Amino acid sequence: MINQNKSKKILLLYILISLAFITFLSVIFFTIVKSRHIPSLYKKESSRAQRGAIISADGFHVATTIKLYKVVVDTRYIDPQKKALFIELFSIYSGMTPKTIKERLSRRKGVVVLSYNTPQIQAQYLKTLSYELRRLKVFLELKNPRTGLRSIHGLSITESGESRRYPYGNLLTPIIGYPHKVEENGYTAIKGVKGLEKRFDADLASRQDALLRGKHDVNGYIILSKESFTKPKINGLDIKLGIPAALQIRIEKLLDTMKTNLNAKEIMIAIMDSHTGRVYTMASSNRYLPKSIRKKDYPSLNSGMIEYSFEPGSVLKPVTFALLLSHKLINPYDLVNGHNGHFKIGRKVITDEHKFDWLSAENVIVYSSNIGIAQLAQKLSGYKFNNGLRKFGFAQKSTPDLIYEKVGSIPSSKRLENEIYKATCAYGYGIRANLMQLMRAYSLFNNNGKMVTPQIVTGYIDESHKEKRIEPFEKQQVLRRATAQRVKKILIKTVNKGTGKKAITPGLEIGGKTGTSHIVEKGKYVRKYNTTFIGFANDKTHSYTIGVVVVQPKKNRFAAQTAVPVFKKAVDIMVEEGYLKPNIVK
Repeated sequence: MINQNKSKKILLLYILISLAFITFLSVIFFTIVKSRHIPSLYKKESSRAQRGAIISADGFHVATTIKLYKVVVDTRYIDPQKKALFIELFSIYSGMTPKTIKERLSRRKGVVVLSYNTPQIQAQYLKTLSYELRRLKVFLELKNPRTGLRSIHGLSITESGESRRYPYGNLLTPIIGYPHKVEENGYTAIKGVKGLEKRFDADLASRQDALLRGKHDVNGYIILSKESFTKPKINGLDIKLGIPAALQIRIEKLLDTMKTNLNAKEIMIAIMDSHTGRVYTMASSNRYLPKSIRKKDYPSLNSGMIEYSFEPGSVLKPVTFALLLSHKLINPYDLVNGHNGHFKIGRKVITDEHKFDWLSAENVIVYSSNIGIAQLAQKLSGYKFNNGLRKFGFAQKSTPDLIYEKVGSIPSSKRLENEIYKATCAYGYGIRANLMQLMRAYSLFNNNGKMVTPQIVTGYIDESHKEKRIEPFEKQQVLRRATAQRVKKILIKTVNKGTGKKAITPGLEIGGKTGTSHIVEKGKYVRKYNTTFIGFANDKTHSYTIGVVVVQPKKNRFAAQTAVPVFKKAVDIMVEEGYLKPNIVK
């Protein structure tokens, strides 16, 4: 009986131990499989790559990108006893006034955005402040009512977007162009709208965002080890211009002054290497601040050098003359009847400002005779005239570095068979062109008959600061060398003895042609004018093609009194800046 009771007690004890062991195993198993809210040992950080810069030939960043950051705090986690300390420190690190900080904190209880557009440098300061605020225990450790876990939410600084910066104000506008903002998943990015910003948008755009993933330490910093993963940031390419900022600034100031002096609507100038096509200056008197565009700036947003097409007037005469020479239809010494200033072709009467009896064919250019070139042009067939103008680059894009170009127009071969159209086109009416097309056409007179393409961007600079240069565009042999040199001599004579005398600069080889043309409004010519001077300035080692357009000068309608003085002053600046060195024997 005693043994039986003893056996029952041992069995009961065994059952209890077994149940306890099963219970223990069950708890262990449940603990393993149960989803738990344990803070992750791993952390991921990303950083946005940014848009490339636009850099002048002399190294100035005329357009750059700055990152913007959003600063957020949860007011529930700020220790009421240390709120004043938080406001004081945040004010010091952010530059915001204590009053502004108090107002923003009092707007609501919970998550408050203190700043949407904090610059990158200040954001770095605030990240340091975030760590210091934790160390000073400014933030409380609170229990999350949903998870039951206790945590601290401090100061949060995250990238919110980027902003384009133009350190030199309206320099090089409208060539640079301007961007606009686009929202991409809560991030404010930048896209080009006009000018170089638009044309090279794909090159300037960021390539790859940075990513860092791995275990973190107690302070939340990722530990770099074999287990961590890193993807580098690749920013957009910087584009390098052939335009020096120092020269551009001086030329723009000149145009501002001359616009006032001539009471003009706009003045434009371009300076280009005649042998390579590298553009040294593209400037307009009508500029704007890309970050603060006003309604009155709208007409200035277009790059007039390629987007303003007009009837060029007498600057087309050397082109007509060159075509006649190239087809051996005239000799420079042929005599032309000036008809004493009045000549009738069909129903149209052509007049000259100065009356001539007889003059040589080359003096038709030197003294800018409409009557003379109108008669000479009759020797060209409509096909030869039209085809020749196309070979000179008219009605075609002048440069691939800018977009939205207005290529203008030239009369058809059939229309140019008509003697009146042939006559008027010969002296620059009935044809439309822009400044850069005229620059390109005149470059071949200063380059032995080879026409270059204007090149504004000369290279790209990558993430490792290596520059990849863009080779100049291929030259086109449009005229025979002898023909181009003959026209060049006539253009030099035009400056020394004809309509361009005010462009003379001792010690330099200067040539060019003036042009004055009526403006058409509502299909009729009105008493408004554009004046033009296209030419070149050379020393022993440098050759530049230079073009000036003065839009609607009110003080004087003659190019010799408007466009030529702008040309001369620009050449003087080039001499002062060392781009031209006059050969003057002292």
